[in-house]
Amino acid sequence: MLDLDKILEDVKACRIIPEQDVLEMCLLGQELLISEGNVQSVAVPVVVCGDIHGQLHDLITLFRIGGEPPLKRYLFLGDFVDRGFNSLETFLLLLVYKLKYPDKIYLIRGNHESRQITSVYGFYDECLRKYSNANVWRYCCELFDYISLGAYIMGGLGGRDGVFCVHGGLSPGLETLDEIRKIDRKQEVPHDGSMCDLLWSDPEKDVDGWALSPRGAGYLFGEGETSKFLHRNGLSLVARAHQLVMEGYKELFDGGLVTVWSAPNYCYRCGNVAAVLALDESLTREYTTFESAQGKNDNNDRDGYDPTTITNNNNNNVGFQRGNVFLTTRQKPATEYFL
Repeated sequence: MLDLDKILEDVKACRIIPEQDVLEMCLLGQELLISEGNVQSVAVPVVVCGDIHGQLHDLITLFRIGGEPPLKRYLFLGDFVDRGFNSLETFLLLLVYKLKYPDKIYLIRGNHESRQITSVYGFYDECLRKYSNANVWRYCCELFDYISLGAYIMGGLGGRDGVFCVHGGLSPGLETLDEIRKIDRKQEVPHDGSMCDLLWSDPEKDVDGWALSPRGAGYLFGEGETSKFLHRNGLSLVARAHQLVMEGYKELFDGGLVTVWSAPNYCYRCGNVAAVLALDESLTREYTTFESAQGKNDNNDRDGYDPTTITNNNNNNVGFQRGNVFLTTRQKPATEYFL
C-alpha cells in the first residue's frame, strides 16, 4: 500500500522515490484519469495555472501563496516537465495531490507531455540520471497519454459564461467542445491534426483567420476565430498557457482569451514573474502574480547538469519543420525556443 503522505514529503524534499512506487502511482493515475473525459468539467471556485516546467520550488511557492489542496481547487494547463531542474518531482507532486484529492486537482496535457519532446528537453535525461534507466520516464509517458485535452468551467450562475481551458489553443478542425470530446486522446501527441493543434497553437492579434505556426506544429489564430468559437460554444473566455508572458498573464481579443504563465524566472534566466488566475462562482477573474523562489532552484544544479540546454539523444541537434518536429539544425539555448 502506497503511503502518499510520505511520498508527498519526500517529493517536496527532492528525495528519490522508489521506482516501484512511481509505477504504482502511475497505474493508479491511469485508472483515475481514464474516467475523466477529453474535456473535463471543473467546478468553481478554481485557480487556473499555466506552465510549470519542472520548477518544483516555484510550484511549492504557488501552493503556499494560493493554499494547498484540498483547501483550494486547482487546474493546471500542462507542461509540468522539461526545462527545470526537478521535472520528475514536479509531476509526482501534482500526481500525488491528484490521487489524494481527485476533485481538487485537475490536469490538462501540454505539448511537453510527450515522448518525443521529453526525450529532448530534459525530462528523459533527468530520469536517466536519477535512476540509471529509463523505466520511470516510460511510466510517466504512459500516464501522459491519459491526461485530458481541455477543461470546461461553468459559473455557478449558469448562462453563456463558460470558460474553455486548453494548453495551446484552437484548431481549424474543431468547432465545438463536443468535437473535442470525440478525439481518441490515449496516444502519443501526433505531429499534426486536431489533437496536436490543441497543444501547440497560439493566438496572434495580427492574424486574420488561421496561419501556419512558426513552431512547426499547430496554427496561429486570430480574434475572429476566437470570437466564433466562444459564441458557438456559449463561452466568455479561452484560458490557455504555452507562451512565456513576462508579466505572468496577458489578455487578448477584448478579454476573450488569456495566456497564463506560472513559471517565474523561466529557465532560471528570463526574469519574468508568474501568475495564476482565480475564478469565482460568477467567473470573476482575479490574477495573482509571484516571483521565483530565489536560491532554492539554483541549489539543484548538480554536477554541472543544465536541463535548460537542449539535448538530443541521437547526437543530432534539434530543429523544427511542420509535420516533423525533429530535424537537424544548429543547437540553440532553450530560451530561443519558448516551447
